[in-house]
Amino acid sequence: MANRPVTSDRLQELRDEREAADRAYNDALTAVDRALVPPVVAVAPSRLDETALGALNASWQITDAVSLPPPRGLRSRLAHFVWRLCAPAFERQQAFNSRLVDHLNRHADVERDASRAVERLNTLLQDYTTALAAFQSHLVVYFQQITWFVETKDRLDAASLMAVYDTVINHLTLELAKNREHADVREARLTGRVTAISAADDELRGSLASVQTATAVLKRELERSLQSRPDGPDRPAPPAGPVGPAGPDRPAETTLDSYKYVGFEDRFRGSQDAIRARLGDYVPLFKGRSDVLDVGCGRGELLDLFKKSGVGARGLDVNHEMVEACRARGLDAVEGDLVSYLEGLPDGSLGGLIAVQVVEHLEPSYLMRALDIAFHKLRPGSPIVLETINPACWFAFFSSYIRDLTHVRPIHPETLQYLLTASGFSRAKIDFRAPYPEADKLQPLAPSESDTPVVADFVATFNSNVERLNGLLFTYLDYAAIGERA
Repeated sequence: MANRPVTSDRLQELRDEREAADRAYNDALTAVDRALVPPVVAVAPSRLDETALGALNASWQITDAVSLPPPRGLRSRLAHFVWRLCAPAFERQQAFNSRLVDHLNRHADVERDASRAVERLNTLLQDYTTALAAFQSHLVVYFQQITWFVETKDRLDAASLMAVYDTVINHLTLELAKNREHADVREARLTGRVTAISAADDELRGSLASVQTATAVLKRELERSLQSRPDGPDRPAPPAGPVGPAGPDRPAETTLDSYKYVGFEDRFRGSQDAIRARLGDYVPLFKGRSDVLDVGCGRGELLDLFKKSGVGARGLDVNHEMVEACRARGLDAVEGDLVSYLEGLPDGSLGGLIAVQVVEHLEPSYLMRALDIAFHKLRPGSPIVLETINPACWFAFFSSYIRDLTHVRPIHPETLQYLLTASGFSRAKIDFRAPYPEADKLQPLAPSESDTPVVADFVATFNSNVERLNGLLFTYLDYAAIGERA
């Protein structure tokens, strides 16, 4: 037989063959076990009934006992006459009785011999089946011992082979351990270098993004300054919002530095695709509406969704670069602050208002003023949605809120809900969003049935404290206060 290479397919083929052989052997052993013949229980045949045979042998003669006196008188002669008439019939009956009794006697002998033969045959048959059952039982035990015998030989051979393998594997393990130590040292050095390069790369990318944004701002401002010169090119001025980029509250330097907040959004808030996916739940609230105002429209993710869903909407943002980014993609966006913009609108002119991650940037007095004005500018039945960071979640507060320098004040969910109600909006409710991943929360201990009462109490107290901490640290990262203009 030619040697075949030991591959994974070959090993699986050998395993399949071994399993098929085991199944065939077990099936054959089961068949032999189920074919075991039980001992035959002999049934004694019915014996010949001889109770009337003796009486028949004694009474079959009916004419020999008849003895008539010599005829001397009329009565005697009459008796002889009658006997001569009846004697032939009695003689025939006696002959029949003789033959019948003889037949019964001979048949009784045959029946006695047959009964004795059947009894001997039953005894022999029962002895044979008992011996056959014992043979089959011993045969099954023999087959079972063959399996154990073969398995012990296989285990002995495998143990001998494994002893050789262990020696070889131990030697290889020591060599691999030495090589692994050297590899770990090299990997640690390479990991440190890669980490340093990655950090430098991230820093370089951030700096490059800021430089690119600043370059775009300078280019745009340069073009505008050229347009303002008498000898500059005749180009149409870009559209402006109700409030210009520079004013008493927002100097020109703030406008020129607005690109920095665009870079901040790109780095920490997430990609535009991720923000669109997160904001998609708000679109159905404004289905079929027009004149919707997206306050703090940012890079225009929600305006994109409104445009694709057929919702007429305009974006408003105080950041000059954000507005320019929206306009570059063909979105309707204006630059200005919320109160000034709302004051310039007629009452009942808005079909909805949404501000995502905006109210935490506003002073309380400014926010309440904006809500009062928004109530009058919205048409009856129009929704208002205010999303912000959830400061009741400590992780959201310390990870998201304090990272942004432009945040003014955190707002508790119940506070914002109250402000909506106090400003005249009806059906005010809180919709918690962005739940913290369960897998990243503090994990409780798993109780065990073998725990002692003291350990069980400790586990219960520990798990209760874990639940409380999770309720404070890791709940929902954001929430939206939703109301309706009555």
